[in-house]
Amino acid sequence: MPELPEVEVVRAGLEPIVTGAVISSVTVLDERSLRRHDGPSEDFAHRLVGRTLEVPERRGKFMWLPIGEGEALVTHLGMSGQVLLRPPGVDDKLTRIRLELQHPVHGQVRMNFVDQRIFGSMAIDELVAVTDSGAGAGETVPTAVAHIARDPLDPFFDERQFFDRLARRNSGIKRALLDQGLISGIGNIYADESLWGARLHYEQLASTITRPRARALLAEVRSVLLQALAEGGTSFDEQYKNVNGNSGYFEHSLKVYGQQGKPCPRCGRPVVREQFMNRGSHFCPRCQRPPKPTV
Repeated sequence: MPELPEVEVVRAGLEPIVTGAVISSVTVLDERSLRRHDGPSEDFAHRLVGRTLEVPERRGKFMWLPIGEGEALVTHLGMSGQVLLRPPGVDDKLTRIRLELQHPVHGQVRMNFVDQRIFGSMAIDELVAVTDSGAGAGETVPTAVAHIARDPLDPFFDERQFFDRLARRNSGIKRALLDQGLISGIGNIYADESLWGARLHYEQLASTITRPRARALLAEVRSVLLQALAEGGTSFDEQYKNVNGNSGYFEHSLKVYGQQGKPCPRCGRPVVREQFMNRGSHFCPRCQRPPKPTV
């Protein structure tokens, strides 16, 4: 599933091309991609045509394009969603929604929402005021995103609140990192990579992690996310692409995720994969020793 780096790469790629563009037509090819929209495809198209796209925004894995009048076009990439920018008349296989745009500088642009597994979606949503302690004047998010915590690259991310809440968690540290209500944008890939960097086992109770180690973990999370951003994200099975249809290459920098059986880059011990929450956890059994069982 695309995580913060992948969604941010898409957002940044859209920004210079779609900001200020007017939506001239909308074609819904598969209504399943409107599962989060409150209304039929006719409502979706009617409410978008003639609207002007503003600067794309993101929180965690959610991305939205404000369209004025207190509304936004919210895009969730799901497992395999892609937002591709194409010249007029150029389509993509598995396009679910097509938007024709007219930009004052770039002219006609086609924006295709492509989704193989159809877990992603587009929807029109109301924008509501942000009320947390770091909220800037006039800052808004879609209602579907209001429950999502800020991500660790957000300049208003509240570190003290994060550490305090982490210290009260009696779940494993990986489960805490995946909780988008605590810290957003981190999925399975970047959780495994960050925990390896911090030498923490995924089952270590969050409440037992000292403040210095929690700070070191947060620093690793930021480092991993920034490196992934610089390398265009992580692409597996051709399912993640940037707006130009190109893959990211952070997969070549992965230390443990997907590396089971290969030597740990730090100590040489084979990387292990264990079942975790209907997915897998990848770690080094020497560098990331499991917590001692409680009596």
